[in-house]
Amino acid sequence: MKNIFEIKNVNFSVDGIEKVKNVSFSIENEGDIICLLGPSGIGKTTILRTIAGLEKINKGEIFLKGQLISSKDNHVEPENRNISLAFQDNCLFPHYTVEKNIQIAVNRNRNKTKKIIPDFIIKLLNLNNVLKKFPHQISAGEAQRVSLARSLVFEPDLLLLDEPLSNVDQSFKEEIQIQIKKILKNLKITTIVVTHDSYEAFYLGNKCGVILDEKLKQFDDPYKVYHYPNSVSVVNFLNRGILIPAKVTGKNTLENDDLGTIEGKFVKPVEIGSNVKLLLQPEDLIHDDKSNLKFDVVDRKFRGTNFIYTLRTEKGNLIPVFVHSHHIHQHDIDEKFGIKKTSLYRSFSLFLNYLSVLT
Repeated sequence: MKNIFEIKNVNFSVDGIEKVKNVSFSIENEGDIICLLGPSGIGKTTILRTIAGLEKINKGEIFLKGQLISSKDNHVEPENRNISLAFQDNCLFPHYTVEKNIQIAVNRNRNKTKKIIPDFIIKLLNLNNVLKKFPHQISAGEAQRVSLARSLVFEPDLLLLDEPLSNVDQSFKEEIQIQIKKILKNLKITTIVVTHDSYEAFYLGNKCGVILDEKLKQFDDPYKVYHYPNSVSVVNFLNRGILIPAKVTGKNTLENDDLGTIEGKFVKPVEIGSNVKLLLQPEDLIHDDKSNLKFDVVDRKFRGTNFIYTLRTEKGNLIPVFVHSHHIHQHDIDEKFGIKKTSLYRSFSLFLNYLSVLT
Protein backbone atom coordinates (compact mmCIF):
# COMPACT_ATOMS: atom_id res chain seq x y z
CA MET A 1 0.00 0.00 0.00
CA LYS A 2 1.36 3.43 -0.98
CA ASN A 3 1.71 6.23 1.56
CA ILE A 4 -0.98 8.92 1.51
CA PHE A 5 1.72 11.59 1.54
CA GLU A 6 5.50 11.46 1.20
CA ILE A 7 8.44 13.85 1.20
CA LYS A 8 11.73 12.48 -0.18
CA ASN A 9 15.03 14.30 0.39
CA VAL A 10 13.59 17.79 -0.07
CA ASN A 11 15.39 21.08 0.56
CA PHE A 12 12.91 23.76 1.59
CA SER A 13 13.88 27.32 0.70
CA VAL A 14 12.40 30.78 0.36
CA ASP A 15 13.86 33.61 -1.77
CA GLY A 16 16.78 31.33 -2.60
CA ILE A 17 17.72 30.79 1.06
CA GLU A 18 17.58 27.17 2.22
CA LYS A 19 15.71 26.89 5.53
CA VAL A 20 15.46 23.12 6.11
CA LYS A 21 17.62 20.60 4.25
CA ASN A 22 17.25 17.00 3.11
CA VAL A 23 13.87 16.34 4.74
CA SER A 24 12.20 12.95 4.38
CA PHE A 25 9.04 11.67 6.07
CA SER A 26 5.77 10.04 5.09
CA ILE A 27 2.15 9.76 6.22
CA GLU A 28 0.96 6.19 5.91
CA ASN A 29 -2.75 6.33 6.71
CA GLU A 30 -5.51 8.62 5.55
CA GLY A 31 -6.65 10.72 8.50
CA ASP A 32 -3.31 10.67 10.31
CA ILE A 33 -2.14 13.91 11.92
CA ILE A 34 1.51 14.93 11.75
CA CYS A 35 2.84 17.74 13.96
CA LEU A 36 6.03 19.68 13.23
CA LEU A 37 7.73 21.34 16.19
CA GLY A 38 10.54 23.87 16.21
CA PRO A 39 11.51 27.39 17.26
CA SER A 40 10.33 30.48 15.40
CA GLY A 41 12.07 31.21 12.10
CA ILE A 42 13.36 27.66 11.64
CA GLY A 43 11.38 27.05 8.43
CA LYS A 44 8.19 25.29 9.55
CA THR A 45 5.89 27.67 7.67
CA THR A 46 8.14 27.40 4.60
CA ILE A 47 7.56 23.64 4.63
CA LEU A 48 3.78 24.16 4.63
CA ARG A 49 3.93 26.79 1.89
CA THR A 50 6.01 24.46 -0.26
CA ILE A 51 3.67 21.51 0.25
CA ALA A 52 0.77 23.81 -0.72
CA GLY A 53 2.59 24.77 -3.92
CA LEU A 54 3.36 28.38 -2.97
CA GLU A 55 7.12 27.71 -3.06
CA LYS A 56 9.07 25.54 -5.51
CA ILE A 57 11.83 23.04 -4.76
CA ASN A 58 15.11 22.34 -6.53
CA LYS A 59 15.88 19.04 -4.81
CA GLY A 60 13.78 16.04 -3.82
CA GLU A 61 10.18 15.02 -4.43
CA ILE A 62 6.76 15.47 -2.79
CA PHE A 63 3.91 13.01 -3.42
CA LEU A 64 0.21 13.21 -2.50
CA LYS A 65 -1.96 10.12 -2.98
CA GLY A 66 0.64 8.64 -5.31
CA GLN A 67 0.85 11.74 -7.53
CA LEU A 68 4.10 13.69 -7.84
CA ILE A 69 3.17 17.27 -6.98
CA SER A 70 6.61 18.84 -6.50
CA SER A 71 10.11 18.18 -7.83
CA LYS A 72 12.84 20.15 -9.60
CA ASP A 73 11.16 19.55 -12.96
CA ASN A 74 7.50 19.09 -11.95
CA HIS A 75 5.34 21.62 -10.11
CA VAL A 76 1.59 21.22 -9.76
CA GLU A 77 0.00 24.63 -9.20
CA PRO A 78 -1.65 25.28 -5.81
CA GLU A 79 -5.20 25.39 -7.20
CA ASN A 80 -4.76 21.87 -8.63
CA ARG A 81 -3.48 20.17 -5.45
CA ASN A 82 -6.69 19.99 -3.36
CA ILE A 83 -4.62 21.09 -0.38
CA SER A 84 -5.92 23.60 2.16
CA LEU A 85 -3.56 25.85 4.13
CA ALA A 86 -4.68 27.85 7.17
CA PHE A 87 -2.07 30.49 7.99
CA GLN A 88 -1.21 31.71 11.46
CA ASP A 89 -1.81 35.29 10.36
CA ASN A 90 -5.12 36.65 9.13
CA CYS A 91 -5.43 35.72 5.44
CA LEU A 92 -9.16 36.35 5.11
CA PHE A 93 -10.67 38.32 2.25
CA PRO A 94 -11.04 41.77 3.86
CA HIS A 95 -14.01 42.86 1.70
CA TYR A 96 -16.10 39.77 2.58
CA THR A 97 -17.92 39.03 5.81
CA VAL A 98 -16.90 36.07 7.94
CA GLU A 99 -19.87 34.13 6.58
CA LYS A 100 -18.87 34.86 2.97
CA ASN A 101 -15.24 33.91 3.67
CA ILE A 102 -16.39 30.49 4.88
CA GLN A 103 -18.92 30.10 2.05
CA ILE A 104 -16.18 30.55 -0.58
CA ALA A 105 -14.48 27.39 0.72
CA VAL A 106 -17.80 25.54 0.76
CA ASN A 107 -18.33 26.42 -2.91
CA ARG A 108 -14.83 25.20 -3.82
CA ASN A 109 -15.26 21.87 -2.00
CA ARG A 110 -14.60 19.11 -4.56
CA ASN A 111 -15.96 16.38 -2.31
CA LYS A 112 -19.28 15.35 -3.86
CA THR A 113 -20.54 13.85 -0.61
CA LYS A 114 -19.66 16.96 1.45
CA LYS A 115 -19.25 15.21 4.81
CA ILE A 116 -18.61 18.36 6.80
CA ILE A 117 -21.61 20.55 7.67
CA PRO A 118 -20.55 24.23 7.76
CA ASP A 119 -23.04 25.13 10.50
CA PHE A 120 -21.53 22.46 12.76
CA ILE A 121 -18.00 23.86 12.28
CA ILE A 122 -19.23 27.42 12.85
CA LYS A 123 -20.89 26.37 16.11
CA LEU A 124 -17.88 24.31 17.18
CA LEU A 125 -15.52 27.27 16.73
CA ASN A 126 -17.98 29.68 18.39
CA LEU A 127 -18.32 31.93 15.34
CA ASN A 128 -22.09 32.49 15.18
CA ASN A 129 -21.83 35.96 16.71
CA VAL A 130 -19.30 37.24 14.15
CA LEU A 131 -20.73 35.85 10.88
CA LYS A 132 -21.97 39.26 9.68
CA LYS A 133 -18.76 41.08 10.62
CA PHE A 134 -15.78 41.85 8.41
CA PRO A 135 -12.24 40.64 9.24
CA HIS A 136 -11.14 44.06 10.54
CA GLN A 137 -14.02 43.99 13.03
CA ILE A 138 -13.01 40.77 14.80
CA SER A 139 -10.13 39.80 17.10
CA ALA A 140 -6.98 37.93 16.05
CA GLY A 141 -8.25 34.80 17.79
CA GLU A 142 -11.60 35.00 16.01
CA ALA A 143 -9.88 35.54 12.65
CA GLN A 144 -7.73 32.50 13.27
CA ARG A 145 -10.82 30.41 14.00
CA VAL A 146 -12.50 31.67 10.83
CA SER A 147 -9.43 30.64 8.83
CA LEU A 148 -9.55 27.22 10.48
CA ALA A 149 -13.28 26.86 9.71
CA ARG A 150 -12.67 27.80 6.07
CA SER A 151 -9.96 25.17 5.78
CA LEU A 152 -12.12 22.44 7.33
CA VAL A 153 -15.23 22.99 5.18
CA PHE A 154 -13.05 22.80 2.06
CA GLU A 155 -12.50 19.08 2.90
CA PRO A 156 -9.07 18.83 1.27
CA ASP A 157 -6.99 15.73 0.53
CA LEU A 158 -4.37 17.31 2.81
CA LEU A 159 -4.99 19.97 5.45
CA LEU A 160 -2.09 22.22 6.51
CA LEU A 161 -2.45 24.18 9.75
CA ASP A 162 0.10 26.84 10.70
CA GLU A 163 -0.07 27.49 14.47
CA PRO A 164 -3.87 27.05 14.27
CA LEU A 165 -4.65 27.95 17.88
CA SER A 166 -1.84 30.33 18.83
CA ASN A 167 -4.23 33.30 19.25
CA VAL A 168 -7.05 31.34 20.87
CA ASP A 169 -7.76 31.85 24.58
CA GLN A 170 -6.32 29.08 26.74
CA SER A 171 -9.71 28.37 28.32
CA PHE A 172 -11.17 27.61 24.88
CA LYS A 173 -8.11 26.02 23.27
CA GLU A 174 -8.33 22.57 24.87
CA GLU A 175 -12.00 22.18 23.93
CA ILE A 176 -11.21 23.06 20.30
CA GLN A 177 -8.26 20.66 20.23
CA ILE A 178 -10.49 17.80 21.36
CA GLN A 179 -13.18 18.56 18.79
CA ILE A 180 -10.77 19.18 15.91
CA LYS A 181 -8.98 15.91 16.56
CA LYS A 182 -12.32 14.10 16.62
CA ILE A 183 -13.42 15.69 13.33
CA LEU A 184 -10.14 15.00 11.54
CA LYS A 185 -10.13 11.38 12.67
CA ASN A 186 -13.81 10.68 11.96
CA LEU A 187 -13.67 12.22 8.49
CA LYS A 188 -10.15 10.93 7.80
CA ILE A 189 -8.72 14.32 6.86
CA THR A 190 -4.94 13.90 6.61
CA THR A 191 -3.33 16.85 8.37
CA ILE A 192 0.06 18.46 9.00
CA VAL A 193 0.13 20.88 11.92
CA VAL A 194 2.92 23.35 12.64
CA THR A 195 3.06 24.37 16.28
CA HIS A 196 5.53 25.64 18.87
CA ASP A 197 3.43 24.02 21.64
CA SER A 198 4.77 20.55 22.42
CA TYR A 199 1.70 19.66 24.51
CA GLU A 200 -0.52 20.46 21.53
CA ALA A 201 1.72 18.43 19.23
CA PHE A 202 1.82 15.44 21.57
CA TYR A 203 -1.98 15.47 21.90
CA LEU A 204 -2.88 15.92 18.24
CA GLY A 205 -0.11 14.07 16.45
CA ASN A 206 0.17 10.44 15.41
CA LYS A 207 3.75 11.40 14.66
CA CYS A 208 5.84 14.41 15.64
CA GLY A 209 8.80 15.92 13.85
CA VAL A 210 11.32 18.19 15.59
CA ILE A 211 13.06 20.72 13.32
CA LEU A 212 16.33 22.20 14.58
CA ASP A 213 19.53 23.48 12.99
CA GLU A 214 18.08 23.32 9.45
CA LYS A 215 17.29 19.61 9.84
CA LEU A 216 14.42 17.30 10.75
CA LYS A 217 16.19 16.03 13.86
CA GLN A 218 13.64 13.42 14.93
CA PHE A 219 10.42 12.03 13.51
CA ASP A 220 8.58 9.51 15.66
CA ASP A 221 5.46 8.96 17.73
CA PRO A 222 5.02 11.55 20.53
CA TYR A 223 5.89 9.15 23.36
CA LYS A 224 9.27 8.33 21.86
CA VAL A 225 10.05 11.95 21.00
CA TYR A 226 9.38 12.90 24.62
CA HIS A 227 10.97 9.96 26.45
CA TYR A 228 13.60 8.83 23.93
CA PRO A 229 14.99 12.01 22.31
CA ASN A 230 17.80 11.17 19.90
CA SER A 231 20.04 14.19 20.48
CA VAL A 232 21.04 16.77 23.06
CA SER A 233 19.46 19.50 20.90
CA VAL A 234 16.04 17.78 21.06
CA VAL A 235 16.33 17.44 24.85
CA ASN A 236 17.18 21.12 25.18
CA PHE A 237 14.38 22.21 22.85
CA LEU A 238 11.68 20.21 24.64
CA ASN A 239 13.02 21.38 28.02
CA ARG A 240 11.38 18.47 29.82
CA GLY A 241 14.37 17.11 31.71
CA ILE A 242 18.12 17.28 32.21
CA LEU A 243 21.10 15.20 31.15
CA ILE A 244 23.45 14.02 33.89
CA PRO A 245 26.86 12.37 33.38
CA ALA A 246 27.05 8.65 34.16
CA LYS A 247 29.17 5.59 33.48
CA VAL A 248 27.71 2.29 32.27
CA THR A 249 28.68 -0.37 34.84
CA GLY A 250 26.57 -3.33 33.77
CA LYS A 251 23.93 -4.69 31.45
CA ASN A 252 21.18 -2.81 33.30
CA THR A 253 23.10 -0.38 35.51
CA LEU A 254 25.07 2.81 35.43
CA GLU A 255 26.76 4.98 38.03
CA ASN A 256 26.46 8.67 38.83
CA ASP A 257 28.61 10.49 41.41
CA ASP A 258 25.58 12.12 43.07
CA LEU A 259 22.90 9.44 42.76
CA GLY A 260 25.01 6.29 43.02
CA THR A 261 23.91 3.15 41.20
CA ILE A 262 20.96 3.55 38.84
CA GLU A 263 19.19 0.44 37.59
CA GLY A 264 16.85 0.11 34.64
CA LYS A 265 16.47 -1.12 31.08
CA PHE A 266 18.55 0.64 28.46
CA VAL A 267 16.57 2.07 25.56
CA LYS A 268 19.38 1.02 23.21
CA PRO A 269 22.49 -1.17 23.70
CA VAL A 270 25.40 0.64 25.34
CA GLU A 271 28.89 -0.76 25.85
CA ILE A 272 29.91 -1.37 29.48
CA GLY A 273 32.45 1.22 30.55
CA SER A 274 30.99 3.95 28.31
CA ASN A 275 30.61 7.48 29.61
CA VAL A 276 27.10 8.64 28.77
CA LYS A 277 24.51 11.29 29.54
CA LEU A 278 21.38 9.97 31.24
CA LEU A 279 18.08 11.77 30.63
CA LEU A 280 16.23 12.46 33.88
CA GLN A 281 12.69 13.80 33.58
CA PRO A 282 10.58 15.11 36.51
CA GLU A 283 8.43 11.97 36.67
CA ASP A 284 11.44 9.60 36.74
CA LEU A 285 12.33 10.17 40.40
CA ILE A 286 10.06 9.57 43.39
CA HIS A 287 9.98 11.83 46.44
CA ASP A 288 10.48 10.16 49.84
CA ASP A 289 10.63 12.25 53.04
CA LYS A 290 12.23 9.33 54.90
CA SER A 291 15.06 8.75 52.43
CA ASN A 292 18.61 9.56 53.50
CA LEU A 293 19.45 10.55 49.90
CA LYS A 294 18.64 14.26 50.15
CA PHE A 295 19.43 17.37 48.13
CA ASP A 296 18.71 21.08 48.52
CA VAL A 297 15.59 22.60 46.96
CA VAL A 298 16.54 25.57 44.75
CA ASP A 299 13.22 26.12 42.97
CA ARG A 300 9.57 25.07 43.11
CA LYS A 301 7.00 25.49 40.34
CA PHE A 302 3.29 25.00 40.99
CA ARG A 303 1.51 23.51 37.97
CA GLY A 304 -1.98 22.97 39.42
CA THR A 305 -2.01 19.18 39.57
CA ASN A 306 1.63 18.98 40.62
CA PHE A 307 4.77 20.71 41.80
CA ILE A 308 8.08 20.52 39.97
CA TYR A 309 10.93 20.78 42.47
CA THR A 310 14.44 21.58 41.26
CA LEU A 311 17.19 20.07 43.42
CA ARG A 312 20.89 20.87 43.49
CA THR A 313 23.17 17.87 43.95
CA GLU A 314 26.56 17.93 45.67
CA LYS A 315 28.23 18.11 42.25
CA GLY A 316 26.09 21.10 41.28
CA ASN A 317 23.70 19.27 38.92
CA LEU A 318 20.10 20.53 38.88
CA ILE A 319 17.53 17.72 38.96
CA PRO A 320 13.75 18.16 38.44
CA VAL A 321 11.35 16.01 40.49
CA PHE A 322 7.56 15.72 40.09
CA VAL A 323 5.39 15.71 43.24
CA HIS A 324 1.58 15.52 43.24
CA SER A 325 0.04 18.75 44.54
CA HIS A 326 -1.93 16.84 47.21
CA HIS A 327 1.29 15.69 48.86
CA ILE A 328 0.90 16.89 52.45
CA HIS A 329 4.40 18.20 53.05
CA GLN A 330 5.43 21.04 50.74
CA HIS A 331 9.12 21.91 50.69
CA ASP A 332 10.50 25.44 50.71
CA ILE A 333 13.62 26.78 49.00
CA ASP A 334 16.85 25.61 50.74
CA GLU A 335 15.05 22.73 52.49
CA LYS A 336 16.33 19.17 52.14
CA PHE A 337 14.35 16.96 49.77
CA GLY A 338 14.53 13.15 49.79
CA ILE A 339 14.57 10.82 46.78
CA LYS A 340 13.30 7.25 47.08
CA LYS A 341 15.81 4.41 46.80
CA THR A 342 15.29 0.67 46.30
CA SER A 343 17.31 -2.25 47.62
CA LEU A 344 19.62 -3.92 45.10
CA TYR A 345 22.05 -6.71 46.01
CA ARG A 346 22.45 -5.52 49.63
CA SER A 347 23.25 -1.97 48.50
CA PHE A 348 20.95 0.85 47.58
CA SER A 349 20.13 2.20 44.15
CA LEU A 350 17.68 4.29 42.20
CA PHE A 351 15.37 2.41 39.86
CA LEU A 352 14.11 3.81 36.56
CA ASN A 353 11.83 1.94 34.18
CA TYR A 354 14.11 2.83 31.28
CA LEU A 355 17.55 4.35 30.84
CA SER A 356 17.57 6.81 27.97
CA VAL A 357 21.18 7.79 27.31
CA LEU A 358 23.10 9.80 24.75
CA THR A 359 26.73 9.01 24.03
